Amino acid sequence: MELWVIKIGTSIIRGTENISTEQIIKKLCDHLYGFISKGNKVVLVTSGAVGLGCKKLSLKKRPKELTILQAMAAIGQVNLMSLYEKEMNKKGINIAQVLLTKADFNTRDSFINASKTLNKLISLDVIPIVNENDTIANEELKYGDNDTLSALVSVALNANKLILLTDIDNLYSKDPKTNNDAKPIKEVNNNELKKIKEKNMQNLNNEWGTGGIATKLIAAEIATKSGVTVQLVDGRNEINIIDVFNNKNIGTIFNPCKKPIGNKKSWLSHAIETVGEIILDDGACFAIQNKGASLLLVGIIEISGNFSANQPVRILNKNKKQVAKGITSMSSDSIKNIMDKKINNIHSQIVVHRDVLALT
Repeated sequence: MELWVIKIGTSIIRGTENISTEQIIKKLCDHLYGFISKGNKVVLVTSGAVGLGCKKLSLKKRPKELTILQAMAAIGQVNLMSLYEKEMNKKGINIAQVLLTKADFNTRDSFINASKTLNKLISLDVIPIVNENDTIANEELKYGDNDTLSALVSVALNANKLILLTDIDNLYSKDPKTNNDAKPIKEVNNNELKKIKEKNMQNLNNEWGTGGIATKLIAAEIATKSGVTVQLVDGRNEINIIDVFNNKNIGTIFNPCKKPIGNKKSWLSHAIETVGEIILDDGACFAIQNKGASLLLVGIIEISGNFSANQPVRILNKNKKQVAKGITSMSSDSIKNIMDKKINNIHSQIVVHRDVLALT
């Protein structure tokens, strides 16, 4: 038995002149059913609520105003879920709607609770259908794309594989739209991913979707660091979807890290929203990056922002480049007070313990 997280993007769900959203969802549900009939489990992360809401009201362009987007999401989400329910009920399969925002993953307790709920649904042979809660989320609470959300869901569930169904057939060495010599990349190892991600950090112009290749690379990094295989596939071609569920290596495969960082470290690295910054000297940076050490007060040269004990912070080197995230055991006022007074015998005081520190 394998557990897969399947993410289907707006560019696929919205359909074309030749194939409707209803037909796309029907075909997808047919293939999902074939997969789970073999004893496997699946979680579906679906985009498309805003696009369907716009379609329902005959809007030709995606709105930009937040309140209008939220209204379109409210309209479209009902339509989206009814289409999934109609098709899966024909096959005797129950589904459940799970709407999430950043806040639902921001604390360890809420992250664990979301994981427990999803796992319970899976154990009941119910397919969780996850989407970002666009109706209530403001910009601060939004992931902005379901690529990142799907990666965090796969981490929370310790999934075997994350499938990204999109309108991109492969990762390429260059942008294939502007470079004729761009070559498809069929396989990416974890140690290569960071360099590729930095090289390709860009947003593709897609009026209806909010992602692009950059967000898919971020999702791949999040998932593979936690031991999840990621497969990027062109979901516009039904043959590709058939091949995916037959476990064929089409599209681009992102291989998982050989030494996964684990569920908790991944949550620290990717899910939490930080409230301050701690800047370190070279010695402290070396210790946490190469020796697995805790962050000691003696290695701090500057702090930024106001934070309390047990709040998440970014940890930067002296050039202000992020090297880690963690949960601080001291408030910003306490750290400043000790640093300003140059109090002795505090060199061994732990500010961020290595158990709640994750390298980024």
